Amino acid sequence: MSLISEEDKKFLKKEFEKKMKEDVYIYIFTTDKNCRYCNETVEISKETASLHDAIHVEVYDLNSDKAKEMMVDKAPTTIITDNKEYDGRIRYIGIPAGYEFSSLIEDIISVSQREVKFDPHVKEHLDEIDEPIEIKVFVTPTCPYCPRAVRTAHKFAQYNKFIHGKMIEAIEFPDWADQYGVSAVPHVVINDDVVFQGALPEHDFVESVLEAYNKIKNQK
Repeated sequence: MSLISEEDKKFLKKEFEKKMKEDVYIYIFTTDKNCRYCNETVEISKETASLHDAIHVEVYDLNSDKAKEMMVDKAPTTIITDNKEYDGRIRYIGIPAGYEFSSLIEDIISVSQREVKFDPHVKEHLDEIDEPIEIKVFVTPTCPYCPRAVRTAHKFAQYNKFIHGKMIEAIEFPDWADQYGVSAVPHVVINDDVVFQGALPEHDFVESVLEAYNKIKNQK
C-alpha cells in the first residue's frame, strides 16, 4: 500500500517539475534490530523519488562503512544532500511522517536549488558562525508547528557548513527526549547549551544560535 496518496503524488510531481534544478541524494540508514519505522522511512523516500528523476535514494545498513563515514548511529536516519557540499548536515532521525513530510519535501527542493535566502539580519549572524553548531529539533508527527522549526534548522545548516540540523522524532526516541527534558514540541537544543520551545521566527532563532556560538568563543 502506498504511503503517499495519489492526490499528493500529483501535486508533488507538479511542484518538482516547477522547482527542481539539480540532483538530490537521500541517504537512509536502517537496521533490522528494533527499528519500528525503518521500512516505512525507506518507502516514503522511494515513493517521493519516483516523482522526479533528480531525486536519488540510497539505503545503507547502520553498521556500514557509509554510516561510520557520516557518523550515523541511530536508525532510521535520513540525510538530504547534494552528495558534495552539504555532506550530512541536513538529517532526520526518525521517520519524516505526518507534518514532517512537508519538511522533507521542502528540504529536497531547497537542496536541489542549491540556495537558501534570509533577510540581511539573519544572514549577517549566520556569516559569523565559524565554530561547530549542532541544532537538535525534537518533534512529533502530529505537531503542526514543528516543521517550521525543523526547516529553519535545516536552512541554517544548508547555508553554513559549520551548522548541523537534526530533526529528532521524540516518540521514537523517548530516552533521548527524556535526556533533554522534552515535555512539549518543538523543543530545540543548540550545542546542548541553549534550549527553547516553540517555532521561533528566523531572526529570533538565529539569536539563539549566536548565543551558543558566543559561549564557545568565551570558553576559548
